[in-house]
Amino acid sequence: MTATVEEPRSSIVAWEATDCLLCGSPQRLPVIEARQGSAGVVRCRACGLCYTSPRPARGSMAAFYPDDYGPHQGRPKRRRAWRRPRVAIARHGEGRLLDFGCGHGSFLETMHSLGWEVLGVDFAETAVRRIRGDLGLPAVLGDLFSAELAGRRFDLITMRHSLEHVHGPREMLEQARRLLVPGGRLMVWVPNVESLPARWFGPAWFGLDLPRHLVHFAPSTLRRMVTEAGFHVDRQWMVSHSSWVQRSARQARREGRLPIALRLAVWRPAARAVAWYCRLRGRSDCIAIQATRP
Repeated sequence: MTATVEEPRSSIVAWEATDCLLCGSPQRLPVIEARQGSAGVVRCRACGLCYTSPRPARGSMAAFYPDDYGPHQGRPKRRRAWRRPRVAIARHGEGRLLDFGCGHGSFLETMHSLGWEVLGVDFAETAVRRIRGDLGLPAVLGDLFSAELAGRRFDLITMRHSLEHVHGPREMLEQARRLLVPGGRLMVWVPNVESLPARWFGPAWFGLDLPRHLVHFAPSTLRRMVTEAGFHVDRQWMVSHSSWVQRSARQARREGRLPIALRLAVWRPAARAVAWYCRLRGRSDCIAIQATRP
């Protein structure tokens, strides 16, 4: 079984194999076979974590994030006042929020309007420039190890579909713990590799996104990694995205692998019904977790 892999902007890409990013075991089983010069997905025999291997080396990742990459694009649309983000967390201290992988900044803008003192972090220069210029909000180029964050502390750190993009997810979580005040909170959203859409659509599943997604979490492996990074998990839940279902169905149709029972999912009303069913079954295509630094 092979998957469609994003074509790089550059023809020169360094590929590397890696051991398990959770337990370090070199023992793995193939889940999605890698073609020549492309990414594959494997599952650790010891702990069950799925991860991309071979994967682009750190210095080659920029080749897979073109200037028109969706999450980094354009002037974010302003939310209406009644549209509150799904962040069920009490404010701490000054309400200092750090959003890792802030993209075009719509979440930062919303949280700032609710009274939070916000700071965005992203490795994309275009995204950081837009947030600073268009929104007038602070943003740091890089990751949580950036020198600009040294000595700063936050009450809440959010990782909204960013943890799956990093080469060292556990190290990034450990750094998040260091940047939080005692009692501070971490919130993470990632695709769910054990979701029903992942099973139904296989390599065409929208949440796969090879080779940009380097880690493919299940509920158990996400909880274990967050816990081993030094956090206490408060709660974990599923988040459904009908747009993911629709995009997966359309990609599967293009590849000639769309299951007959899901052929109507290329249309939004049917995709919404499918997403609702996945949530009812507790196997939506996205996992969210909230944890506390002790």
